[in-house]
Amino acid sequence: MKKVARELLAKLKQLLVLDWRHKAAACSSLKLAIEDTLDSGLPRAYTPEIYRAKCAALFEHVYESYPERDAGVYAGH
Repeated sequence: MKKVARELLAKLKQLLVLDWRHKAAACSSLKLAIEDTLDSGLPRAYTPEIYRAKCAALFEHVYESYPERDAGVYAGH
């Protein structure tokens, strides 16, 4: 699980461009990165409904916690 989290954080840092929350393409890229990373890293025990809920919750968390490219709860990591 830690490997997946580190991999996703690295991808997010590349995708979070200036004013990313106001750009539809940037939001879509972020959602896709979350879905792809969790799909390849989570155990297959999750049902499709739980997988979608986890993806949505993670996107919402990033949206709220990382308002700008170099600002937010993960900026220093």
